[in-house]
Amino acid sequence: MSDLDRLSLHVPEPAVRPGGEPDFSNVKIPKAGSVPRPEVDVASEEIRDLAYSIIRVLNRDGEAVGPWAGLLSDDELLAGLRHMMTLRAFDARMLMAQRQGKTSFYMQHLGEEAVSCAFRKALNKGDMNFPTYRQAGLLIADGYPMVEMMNQIFSNESDPLRGRQLPIMYSSKEHGFFTISGNLATQYVQAVGWAMASAIKRDTRIAAAWIGDGSTAESDFHSALVFASTYKAPVILNIVNNQWAISTFQGIARGGSGTFAARGLGFGIPALRVDGNDYLAVYAVAKWAAERARRNLGPTLIEYVTYRVGAHSTSDDPSAYRPKTESEAWPLGDPVLRLKKHLILRGAWSEERHAQAEAEILDEVIQAQKQAEGHGTLHAGGKPSVRDIFEGVYAEMPPHIRRQRQKAGY
Repeated sequence: MSDLDRLSLHVPEPAVRPGGEPDFSNVKIPKAGSVPRPEVDVASEEIRDLAYSIIRVLNRDGEAVGPWAGLLSDDELLAGLRHMMTLRAFDARMLMAQRQGKTSFYMQHLGEEAVSCAFRKALNKGDMNFPTYRQAGLLIADGYPMVEMMNQIFSNESDPLRGRQLPIMYSSKEHGFFTISGNLATQYVQAVGWAMASAIKRDTRIAAAWIGDGSTAESDFHSALVFASTYKAPVILNIVNNQWAISTFQGIARGGSGTFAARGLGFGIPALRVDGNDYLAVYAVAKWAAERARRNLGPTLIEYVTYRVGAHSTSDDPSAYRPKTESEAWPLGDPVLRLKKHLILRGAWSEERHAQAEAEILDEVIQAQKQAEGHGTLHAGGKPSVRDIFEGVYAEMPPHIRRQRQKAGY
């Protein structure tokens, strides 16, 4: 027998199991306003520390502090608050609809509303997002009709995708929302390709890639970083770290890198971590990254530190893999309540106006739901016609091909 030690593997384990006390001691939270704001043209190696810290604007008292603050007016923040409140009310109604058997499944955004709602306001019209399941706030914040979203969820006769996608997998070119893929991570490399094509055409539009913490273990994620860094593609590489994949804690995908943002450093990509429950911080960092892309300075990788309060989907039971009270212990708070507190502190909002807005938004969502539920099923008997199938697979025949076929007697 050899004197050498026997080999073994390291299998990451969550700090706490169901029934235990929630523990977020591994989430090191710096003081709000303490992380510097570098120049947009900074080299990645000069801001290495930002891949291990967390950029925050709102402090515990609701004040906006530090070099990343001051980019949004009260009116813009009030609009952002309303977008987040709308998404939360939309979520609640659609979750209820799924429980009533009106759709096959649904995926909530609860606790993550600031990430997509604030990010969308940092983009220009025409920029393209390649989202995952929990970025419906991109549509809400861009004015996409809730009725259309519900039509797609219910796959009714007014479904804009005509039943060709799963519920919640929206698509809107007009609103810069590339159709969601159920194959995890594929959209990441597609976003880089889209951004490269935009640059090749000498266009002005940039792209944004989206991925969850668990999906960063997929090979497409790493392929995207290779192409983005090599060609300095005008793309923002977003990682939404909500602490949990479908039933696996983040440590499995993160491995020994320390943070997800740190993955960008090996590719020479500027990488930052931001408080994903701070609307002001999300907007500021997204705006910084968007400016880099527009100035041909290449990609930026952003890790949003947030928390998935609800289940992964309506098919998931989080009580099987995490403590029941874990969401209450999350140290970065609720994004809606934090922005509400900030606006009240500034005298731009009040508890009374907030309660009134909640009622108004809920009524808007209910009315949209009634309208969507008033439409019939997509096809009689649930079966598409031959024409529907043909049009869903083949593009319209170009006129010159049609003329050639007619001349040939086809």
